[in-house]
Amino acid sequence: MAPLLQVAGLQAKVVSVDVDGIVHPVTAEVISSAIDQAQAERADALIIRLSTPGGLLDATRSIVEEVFRSPVPVIMWVGPSGARAASAGFFLLECGDVAAMAPGTNTGASHPVALNPLSGGDTPMDPVMKQKVENDTAALMRTIAARRGRNVEAAERTVRESVSYTDREALDLHLIDAIAADPQALLGQLDGREITRFDGRRQTLHFADVAVEPYRPSLRQRVLLAIADPNIALLLLVLGALGIYAEFSSPGLIAPGVIGAILLLLGLTALSMLPIDWLGAALIALALSFFVLEAKFATHGILTVGGAVAMLLGAVMLVDTNVPELRIHWATAIAVTLPFALITSFLLSIAVRARRNKVATGAGAMLGQFGTTIAELNPAGTVMVRGEYWHAIAGGPIGASRQVRITGVDGLTLRVEAVGRKEDKE
Repeated sequence: MAPLLQVAGLQAKVVSVDVDGIVHPVTAEVISSAIDQAQAERADALIIRLSTPGGLLDATRSIVEEVFRSPVPVIMWVGPSGARAASAGFFLLECGDVAAMAPGTNTGASHPVALNPLSGGDTPMDPVMKQKVENDTAALMRTIAARRGRNVEAAERTVRESVSYTDREALDLHLIDAIAADPQALLGQLDGREITRFDGRRQTLHFADVAVEPYRPSLRQRVLLAIADPNIALLLLVLGALGIYAEFSSPGLIAPGVIGAILLLLGLTALSMLPIDWLGAALIALALSFFVLEAKFATHGILTVGGAVAMLLGAVMLVDTNVPELRIHWATAIAVTLPFALITSFLLSIAVRARRNKVATGAGAMLGQFGTTIAELNPAGTVMVRGEYWHAIAGGPIGASRQVRITGVDGLTLRVEAVGRKEDKE
């Protein structure tokens, strides 16, 4: 109880952290760091503001474990008005030492679903698998509600029947402990309230005079939070690939290669935090292969179209999750795939044509060029080619001021043949 007792004359301290958007591994890392900060600063509590449509179950379990082990009380508050703590958010709300909601918020709808990324709608699970997932999720919810002394039956209904509750309904069903418009009002309501920690210890909260300090994520966490959206990750991946290809196509530009490598690594890092469907990844790899082959073989665009279709399907299937907010949207996939297919095919065709063109520099560039004899070649002499004097040797006598064509280069000596009148070759 010692960490929660407020010494007379000292101001209580509360650390606050926000959970906005989907729940994923970075969210778990941020909450874990906030708990560590609250412990290091001997804070009286940690308040977590929830506004989330849900997220990954594994990340949710990780957060629940961190909250249960937290040495400081954790207050969960859904807010501001109009916010929600749906699906995974309801698990987080219920796992807190204190659960509260702002007026005009809602929570619940925690039933696990399986989504088909190609249709964008629900796809029935295999009955056995559906039962396993549902029972496992319901068991987690019962554990959380029971340990926190809340309404187990009402909590389990959010998993079994996808029930949602308003703030008033949640309070009446004893799923939350308070309704407050903002964190300061909530802390005022909780002043002097006794709570039971996860390990059974009873502690009294003192918030008569309290200072709220916001948790500031590290630079790494801010970057990861910004790119954790799979749609952004796909865009970074594609832009990075284009930048690197542009560098290989025109060595020495430097900037496209550097920027492309950075974007590619950021995209791969973002995708590494998400469950990847390897069929989707394989389709994207197949699409890249089609684009390369289109530049080498005359298929009249068949491989380009096939590559675009493979990339489009691979993009929408890339993230294997039952959370709609974590899927790559069709609009994003189309907006990325079509320009990528066109730009890549264009760049590849330019590179292949450049390799097939005749060499324009060095000794090889002299072959086939025309020159003029300065004096008679019998068989050696001097010719002028492109404004330069060259030592030349011919297969037979060639008169002065005659046009010749270069047939070979031996060091600094040109091999030439006469062009024009027949007697020049005799």
